[in-house]
Amino acid sequence: MNSIQIIDSLDVGGAERVAVNYANGLLGFVNSSHICVTRKEGPLKSSIEKQVGYVFLNKRSRLDISAILKLRKYITSKKINLIHAHSSSFFIAFLIKLTLPRIKIVWHDHYGKSEFLSSRPKFSLKIASIFFDQIFSVNQKLKQWSIDNLFCNKVDYIKNFPVLKNSNSDTTKIYGNEGKRIVCLANLREQKNHLQLLNAFKIVVEHYPDWTLHCVGKNFGDDYSKIFFKRIDALELKNNVFFYDSKKDILNILNQMDIAVLVSKSEGLPLALLEYGLSNLPVICTNVGDCGKLIPNITYGVLLDDDNATLIAKEIIGLIENKDFRQKISIAFNKKIIEEYSEEKILVDILNKYNLILKS
Repeated sequence: MNSIQIIDSLDVGGAERVAVNYANGLLGFVNSSHICVTRKEGPLKSSIEKQVGYVFLNKRSRLDISAILKLRKYITSKKINLIHAHSSSFFIAFLIKLTLPRIKIVWHDHYGKSEFLSSRPKFSLKIASIFFDQIFSVNQKLKQWSIDNLFCNKVDYIKNFPVLKNSNSDTTKIYGNEGKRIVCLANLREQKNHLQLLNAFKIVVEHYPDWTLHCVGKNFGDDYSKIFFKRIDALELKNNVFFYDSKKDILNILNQMDIAVLVSKSEGLPLALLEYGLSNLPVICTNVGDCGKLIPNITYGVLLDDDNATLIAKEIIGLIENKDFRQKISIAFNKKIIEEYSEEKILVDILNKYNLILKS
């Protein structure tokens, strides 16, 4: 088996990290493992193992003929027989299938707005799905959406798995007092709900002014990002909230944190939440996507049914004031992630599905 992961960019996002994790993780299990980046390289490129085959297309448009031909040539020269396309990269996989009909296509649906599926664009995806051999969905809502809306008969829910390794790059300098740091690992997007988190943290600071919030994720420089930084100023949180943009040394950062939060409006199965668990952090999270499967009860963390700022602040303060409880839930959550979301366990499942696809 020779497989290739296809992803649009190597920015530090959930789908991008999953694609890299699969390409790296499959080494030793398949004859050769490859990754194709269609549009934009980024920080995650340095995380790709040297043994993984790599091709960058520098695609400029949806129907960039030179990019399509470059990928086709790479696939034929490397004798690749299975494409695993992540998120919106399904379209170039579909175009390749039209020219190489014997190749198998797996589409991996990472759609982050699973609470708003009724407004999801689907025309081109519906057409392309005729040529999919398998769909992987990161939560049950997305699985059901594919069953109801697309033309692929094989649809399975596949768990994400976290991979945290020491980075060779310069380690990020973390501000604030040791033992009093809260982290939010999320790109600056509206669905990640940073503004409500800031509103909540303003309340926290009124009670505990020596605690700090550390936001790690890509700044897209858009209107939402501008509003985020203006809100920090308006709430007078400059000395308590720190933003680090995209970072590669996530393990280093999480090891210096004491509480982890994710108060998104919508999610699939957030990789950040899995990484919190792997890093042994106590977690506060909104009940969106499949977060409730990760935190089924208070034994494993705090699950919020509402993103009300007062409620978020109350739960953060509760963890600040009860260190023993923090330690108890972090141990239980860490154990759950290791037992149920391990790289090896999930890759074995993936390989079994790959083999069934190739035999069909």
